[in-house]
Amino acid sequence: MVAIIDYGVGNLFSLKSSFGAIGEEATVTSDPLELEKAEHIILPGVGAFEDAAKKLAATGLDTVLKEQVAKGKPLMGICLGMQLLFDKSYEYGEFDGLGLLRGEIRPIADVIPSGYKIPHIGWNSLHFTQENCSLLKYSREGDYVYFVHSFYAANCDDSVAAVTEYGAPLTAAVAKGNVYGCQFHPEKSGETGLRILKAFCETEAV
Repeated sequence: MVAIIDYGVGNLFSLKSSFGAIGEEATVTSDPLELEKAEHIILPGVGAFEDAAKKLAATGLDTVLKEQVAKGKPLMGICLGMQLLFDKSYEYGEFDGLGLLRGEIRPIADVIPSGYKIPHIGWNSLHFTQENCSLLKYSREGDYVYFVHSFYAANCDDSVAAVTEYGAPLTAAVAKGNVYGCQFHPEKSGETGLRILKAFCETEAV
């Protein structure tokens, strides 16, 4: 069973429907007991980093997530959920993340050409940077996925699994140990996204 964390931000029910489409049981929950029972955990997220981090802390789910990861359970963050996995963010200030992956969240405006639109919205291709990444085992070099973001994960070379080109290489997917993340939305990325969700469901505890 996959637990999709409900902490007030994220496309929760479209995600649940996507898991249903690949034959996987998923539940939307904020109950620590449900997270304990789940075999895999999804941390979704849309909106501002500071607000999301505060909501996780206020519910105590930040601690629960760290405990589950320490036990070896696979966790995947999506979009803002992926960004929360890192040490900190510089999105309109400086804010601590979960610290499950090394790196920080920076504005894409710092690295892309001035003529490029922000936020980065639309379909872009994946370019693999990590060999034999279990999250991408059903994906192909150049597969297109759907992005909506103005910030990206930087200084995280030890976990980057794929990048996308938007005037500069931007972190698209990460994987290290039992922690995974997608800057794009697999639930909005058609068959490619469903294959990534299927691959995540097949990852094993470490």
